[in-house]
Amino acid sequence: MRRREFITMLTGFMVAGTFVQKGCATIINSTMPWKADATPMSFYPVIDEHKLVFFTQSEADVMGAIADCFIPSDELGIGGKEAGCVTFIDNQLAGAFGKGTKQYLVGPFLKGTPEQGPQYSFSPAERYKIGLAALDTYCKNTDGKSFDKLSNERQIAILEAMEEGTLPLPDNVHPKALFELMLQNVREGYLSDPIYGGNKGMASWKMLGFPGARYDFRFAMDRKGENLGIEPISLVMRSNHKQGI
Repeated sequence: MRRREFITMLTGFMVAGTFVQKGCATIINSTMPWKADATPMSFYPVIDEHKLVFFTQSEADVMGAIADCFIPSDELGIGGKEAGCVTFIDNQLAGAFGKGTKQYLVGPFLKGTPEQGPQYSFSPAERYKIGLAALDTYCKNTDGKSFDKLSNERQIAILEAMEEGTLPLPDNVHPKALFELMLQNVREGYLSDPIYGGNKGMASWKMLGFPGARYDFRFAMDRKGENLGIEPISLVMRSNHKQGI
């Protein structure tokens, strides 16, 4: 358990103890007071897959091509673009993640070891804007067209150079770090709950056999290694319909 998680849990116990001393605690026996329709939809983000909130259309086209390079479609499932990874990243960059609200963005910044990775004064949103612009300039100068218009073989070669840190981009763009950021975010979009814009139709969950946001798994605790044939449930489904196990 991480230290912060432990402190948070400990704080919760202290608060609960305070309520008990004041006689305000509620004792719950045997069942949880939960109803399938109890959570208002206003709690969840409203994602419109047809509307961009951060990317320009040209940036979204490039990210779609990158997502398909990272996760191409095959006999097992759909590719990253079709799964909604661009929509997921677009909305994340327009929110708290994009602003870097949980990152330290104030200097001084010192060059560390390769294991420590680069330090940034830029937020993730700024890194995407600067990085995609630099990638666009590189592709047009070397190949005469944007990344999404290149052959798949050429796209893969460019991404491999980024991964190795050898792609010649401006000094304010670390190609390897940009590659790792985009790869991480595409993975997150592909595996996320569909309510956040990615994992369209819960395709990745169905492929992996992941049951999703189900409320109760007690019925399956003793059925190890067995294909349960469970249809996955997303947060949006759970909030709109009563679900049984």
